[in-house]
Amino acid sequence: MDEFESIWRDLQAVPFEQGFIDVDGRRTRYLHAGSRSQPTLVLLHGSAGHAEAYVRNLDAHGRHFSTWAIDMLGHGYTDGPGHPLEVAHYVEHLLGFLNAIGVERTHLSGESLGGWVATRAAIDHPERIDRLALNTTGGSQADLEVMQRIRTLSMAAAENPDWETVRARILWLMADKTRNYDDIIASRQAIYGRPDFVGAMSDIMALQDPEIRARNIITPAEYGRIQAPTLVLWTSADPTADGTEGRRIASMIPGAEFVVIDGCGHWPQYEDPEAFNRIHVDFLRASA
Repeated sequence: MDEFESIWRDLQAVPFEQGFIDVDGRRTRYLHAGSRSQPTLVLLHGSAGHAEAYVRNLDAHGRHFSTWAIDMLGHGYTDGPGHPLEVAHYVEHLLGFLNAIGVERTHLSGESLGGWVATRAAIDHPERIDRLALNTTGGSQADLEVMQRIRTLSMAAAENPDWETVRARILWLMADKTRNYDDIIASRQAIYGRPDFVGAMSDIMALQDPEIRARNIITPAEYGRIQAPTLVLWTSADPTADGTEGRRIASMIPGAEFVVIDGCGHWPQYEDPEAFNRIHVDFLRASA
């Protein structure tokens, strides 16, 4: 049998806390590691995801940053507004979270949808963002086949959150389909099985609608307005787009760095945390 991968094993030697904070009336879940006296870093997961996407990164980043992985608006155990979610809604919630923890400026890192939200925040609120990391980020294009695949897998898992439907959603993220992801599957199954989560998932999937997506896409001119030093991180087996798209995004952002991690899919921070943590921490600490 493949070695069992445990979220608790990832965290059991890590000084961290899990909690909830009120963000403009919405109960918002977070994982936190590091001293609040250190520079702040916020980690944003992808569409239909949750803070556990970063369980393998809290230790390495908490040594240098006050590191927050949050359940984004309407995701995980964070309250949703009860309407379709567009990028501006996530950015508003992110800024509310920063205000709630008393932070004026932050490093910001996002994966997939989280990268899309981080990009928009950096464009519209440059005074709040120090450094920006975009990890297999969304928001640059509308690939109808990929959008349909995300919607189909996600809605199936929410409507019938049995083991196989949730497992299929997790495996889509990974390059290596042979590893034992049972613990992360069980964690997501608990979220997807919550009462009324089908409605929440439908709201999350709004950005997979072509018309809604079109008005949220980041334009080349907007990428060119990003002021924060930026890392665009891609993988050799990302299921949403190949490295060409990542390189194109980096080319539009003034001075951006572009790095590829081999042997990973959509979650390099989970599949190869050693490489991700080294590249990511080195980039973020370059401002120290």
